[in-house]
Amino acid sequence: MVYKWCVVPQCTNTTISSPHKLFVSVPTNPKRRKMWLRLARRDPKSILAHTNVFMCEDHFNMEKDTINYLKYKMGFSQKILLADEAVPTKFHCQEDRRSRLPDAGPSREVFFKRQRIDIVTECLRRHSTTTHTESLQNDDMIQEIIEPKELPKTQDKETITDPIITVEKAVQATKKVNTHFRSKAVQTRCQNKSISTSPWKVSTISHFTSPINIKPCHLQPLQSEVVKAVKRNIFLVDEKSDSDISCFESGLLSPFGATSVKVTDSDSNVTDTNENIEKLQCLKNTLRLIEKKPLMYIGISKECYFLIELLHRHTNINREHILLCLKKIRLNSTFSELEDNFGISLSYASKLFLRNLPIISSFLKPFIVNLDKNLIKRNLPIAFRHNYHNVSCIIDCLEIDIQKPSKALHQALTWSEYKKGNTVKYLISCTPNGLVNYVSQGFGGRASDVTIVENCNFLDGLQQGTCILADRGFKHLEQILHEKGIKLLRPPSVNAGAKLSKTEVRQTKIIASLRIHIERVIRRVREFHMLKQHSVINTNICRVLDHVIIIACALINLQDSLIK
Repeated sequence: MVYKWCVVPQCTNTTISSPHKLFVSVPTNPKRRKMWLRLARRDPKSILAHTNVFMCEDHFNMEKDTINYLKYKMGFSQKILLADEAVPTKFHCQEDRRSRLPDAGPSREVFFKRQRIDIVTECLRRHSTTTHTESLQNDDMIQEIIEPKELPKTQDKETITDPIITVEKAVQATKKVNTHFRSKAVQTRCQNKSISTSPWKVSTISHFTSPINIKPCHLQPLQSEVVKAVKRNIFLVDEKSDSDISCFESGLLSPFGATSVKVTDSDSNVTDTNENIEKLQCLKNTLRLIEKKPLMYIGISKECYFLIELLHRHTNINREHILLCLKKIRLNSTFSELEDNFGISLSYASKLFLRNLPIISSFLKPFIVNLDKNLIKRNLPIAFRHNYHNVSCIIDCLEIDIQKPSKALHQALTWSEYKKGNTVKYLISCTPNGLVNYVSQGFGGRASDVTIVENCNFLDGLQQGTCILADRGFKHLEQILHEKGIKLLRPPSVNAGAKLSKTEVRQTKIIASLRIHIERVIRRVREFHMLKQHSVINTNICRVLDHVIIIACALINLQDSLIK
């Protein structure tokens, strides 16, 4: 690994101190190189023109300044590419430049907060002036109602002071705030209710501001002893707010004339029932679509749809759960889509898929049959009968892309030079008429074709005198097969720089035309979207990928014949 250090002054990032950071090479173009170094406050003359220097990712906006940032992060690209107009813009390591950087400027949240406080203060000031005016009007009205018109001249001062106290309580009972501001300072409506003026349910809406014509309630003069004995009771709608009064609970009208609405348990039960009905309807629609087009949704033809019922009887798995697993393999639907289609939770759909897949695989595995040599000869296609009647199987390898493993060892074992990514490789064998008769377990993409054949049990099921058709990649397998009495038929190969003869060219074309059947089988496997090219398998699903391949190959054998 090449040692790299950041050329920006006061930046201490290196490949040793910060191994997880990216280091971008400074351009060799004289103009761009000079501009980059000047932006970094590095003298261009202090570094030779041919010296390779670097800047770390802290000085760039990597998502905007690079072309393949997402591909690099996902592991599809081994080298990150900068845009032509990319320049370093972030220099937080330099103390004197922090205040002038656009990202490091002071936040304007304080300014907006102060502006909002000033607006609320101004509104409250206006509101207090309006409220004071209304209270003075209410004082005059209530004073005329409560105070007697003629008071005896011989009355004492103490008897006169009692009605003055009742006047203050009456004013508080009829006081109401109708102006509302959208602010944290004013969150509730000040609605007060008092029974000091009336024991009955009297509307507390002010007739000055109400849109409804409400006749004011004229009160009779009260005795001082009665007023002293009465206490004002306040009913709160919400215990968290001391200013909200439960006028609505007592059957009073709201300021807009609407009655209060209470949410009961029955309403929540109705909501749950409606959701259950919707889920049931979605499930019925999904099952109807699958029954109508089973080959498109789960990879089974209509003639073989009865296998779902047999699978349900032998494994005791619900039919809906079986269809969920098969639909996931066929269409590679996300678990969020399966949640909506089958009316279950996302986590439960994932658990069902991982738990039931091995059981379904064990039930369908007998459909991948290793046929007898004589039986294969009876059903041999016409193209094989003349010169290649001894061919009993055609072999090739299939690679499935997977997510980049977290461990370095697993990354190395699954890396494929052919696909330029992390893959899992399988050996697939089919008969000349297109039936899959063998599928190996998964191997890392690093393993060669010959290594897979040597380490799987494919050769154990072959009889002596059998002929295998393969491509040039299995060249080194010829010696192993010869020891077991098995013949390998492959296109002829020549040394570098040499040319094939006319006979070898003709033989290559004939073998290629016969080997095309294994490619057609692999194409049918790719029709299952989970195994499609460039559909990356999630790390959590990799542990059941062997079962997915077995299910796909078994369902292929149940479809129409590959060779008509």
